[in-house]
Amino acid sequence: MYQQELARSGKRLFFIRGTYIYITIAISVLIAWCSKDWGPFQTAFGDCAWFWLSLGVASAGAIVRVFTSGWAALGTSGRAKVAAEASELNTTGPYSLVRNPLYVGRILNFTGLAMLSGSWVFGAIVFLLAILIYERISIYEEEFLREKFGAAHAEWAKDVPALLPRLHGWVKPKYPFWWKRMIWREQNKLFLLATTVFLTWFARLDFNFDVLTPQQWTWVYAFGALVVVRFIIGGLKMVGFFKELS
Repeated sequence: MYQQELARSGKRLFFIRGTYIYITIAISVLIAWCSKDWGPFQTAFGDCAWFWLSLGVASAGAIVRVFTSGWAALGTSGRAKVAAEASELNTTGPYSLVRNPLYVGRILNFTGLAMLSGSWVFGAIVFLLAILIYERISIYEEEFLREKFGAAHAEWAKDVPALLPRLHGWVKPKYPFWWKRMIWREQNKLFLLATTVFLTWFARLDFNFDVLTPQQWTWVYAFGALVVVRFIIGGLKMVGFFKELS
């Protein structure tokens, strides 16, 4: 009964999972704007180290998702769906180390984005909430996979952990790396990571262009160029360039 309730709550959380990253980013920017702190330490060196640690955690999550999306079978590990689906059971590549590598990536990514606020408290809260949310979502998805794949799922799941990756047992990916599919799946997450870095930095300057030095303007131009690239990729999606890689 308890497992079924977790699966039901996971289904509800699954339906709105696309909003979590935007909420995390908005709160991170708000905290950075209010506090003006780069980190929880009293020294510039400590706060600088915190920034790079935050960026490293967020980037590690993005990298996990990049490789998982690139190696996953077509028709699996989808993006904007209202219910779980899978054309086959992913058991190789990242899925040979952990059953839910995309969610491991999201937990790391969200935690890093929260840490970019400069607040360790917000980072810890997001980390714990992300674990609770994606634990329930993974339970819901595993109920679906268990019903669809039966013994094959049981054989795979008995040795591979759900969210804490093991350090052995790597199985070579079944499929080649789908670069175009990876871009289609993950380009928005990578763009949002860059956006969070830019907005938390700019928030600490009160979003005031007048105080920017020539060197700081370089970062503004770089982010503007990234926005242009993002729109170009969005246009390619609209004309069906990535259509076959669902």
